[in-house]
Amino acid sequence: MEKLCPECEGKIIGREDKKFCSDGCRNAFNNKVNKDSTNLMRNTNNKLRKNYRILIALNEGGKTRVTRTQLTSRGFDFDHITAILNTKNGHTYYFLYDQGYLLLEDGYCMLVKKGFK
Repeated sequence: MEKLCPECEGKIIGREDKKFCSDGCRNAFNNKVNKDSTNLMRNTNNKLRKNYRILIALNEGGKTRVTRTQLTSRGFDFDHITAILNTKNGHTYYFLYDQGYLLLEDGYCMLVKKGFK
């Protein structure tokens, strides 16, 4: 029985358990399967990545105080986060993976990194 490549439908030659005719077809197939399926998902993931890069750039020391204006001028979007942490003392930290921020008074934010002492 002749097996056909699921990407190009070409004949597969080689091992019995081989699924694709070439590395190029395997990569093309997997890229199609794993791509963000909608514009909403793609745009949201792009905003999360951008926010994360901004926090890393401003928080090199692991704990930094910045103005909210510094974040927004770089394009930070406060509506896109990955987690919220409410502490025992009533503070609310907003996180993007391991990078987070605490909204302070007078337009300041404390940037933090999970696990930083």
